[in-house]
Amino acid sequence: MEAINAGLRIDVDTMRGTRVGVPNLVSTLADYGVRGTFFFSVGPDNMGRHLWRLFRPSFLLKMLRSKAVSLYGLDILVRGTFWPGSLIGQKAAEQIRMAATDHEIGLHAWDHHKEQTRIEKMDILEIRHVLAKGLVTLQALIGRPVRCTAAPAWKGSGNVLRVKDSFDLLYNSDCRGYSIFRPQLSEKLVSQPQVPTTLPTYDEIVGKNGVTAENYNDYLLGLFRPGELNVLTIHAEVEGIVCKEMFGEFLEKAQNRGIRFRPLGELLEQGDHCSGEMSRTVLPGREGWVACQREMMEKTDV
Repeated sequence: MEAINAGLRIDVDTMRGTRVGVPNLVSTLADYGVRGTFFFSVGPDNMGRHLWRLFRPSFLLKMLRSKAVSLYGLDILVRGTFWPGSLIGQKAAEQIRMAATDHEIGLHAWDHHKEQTRIEKMDILEIRHVLAKGLVTLQALIGRPVRCTAAPAWKGSGNVLRVKDSFDLLYNSDCRGYSIFRPQLSEKLVSQPQVPTTLPTYDEIVGKNGVTAENYNDYLLGLFRPGELNVLTIHAEVEGIVCKEMFGEFLEKAQNRGIRFRPLGELLEQGDHCSGEMSRTVLPGREGWVACQREMMEKTDV
């Protein structure tokens, strides 16, 4: 059996995911000797403001298919809707530091909801402001530099890349794709490589094409490819809470199949980081556009 080195990206979007999901994941990962990269949202938790998107048929169908209320919890789905969202970094500092003990730490967002839904309307100065605010906050919490970021919902726009390229970052994970590459903008080649997500997430595939919670692990494991870049994104709100036991079983099966998970930063040695282009696409099971490495749809099963 050929061993597979895979990257594990852990997105933490909400207060509940940080307070409850992160400690659960830290414990589960320790049980299997696995290290990954936690990407934290550290500003206001306003994720409940996504509720207005229920008026979009595609988003409503996704919510129903993935049983979102039971999956995420009612407090996540209304957070920041009827009252101001609490500052995650301020209220959940202990849990963030807990993850930083053994894992790579990166910035996901200052305000996840705003950066996911309004990134196209934000100018360079506003993007720079929220990125700097998030980095400074997270660095103060963990007591060391933060050298990587991951755009919420893979919304890696050209302006986002331009701003990040001016910060002292080792790499970013802002898109879906199939190999580590350096994005080519119209005016220059970005200095920081992208480590894209190559595999689908739980909410994108469960409830479709015969995939259920019972056979999800085997289905997902069947998508890993020897000799290729394999990067899995999980969410503290899903694999760290409701699907905690299922994720533990997944890690056990993955180890039995020779899959070894690593922080994304440890994958940078793979490949020669050739230049590539990022474009936008719509993925099955995901509402709205995501940034993708060009030709991704022809090269992966995402």
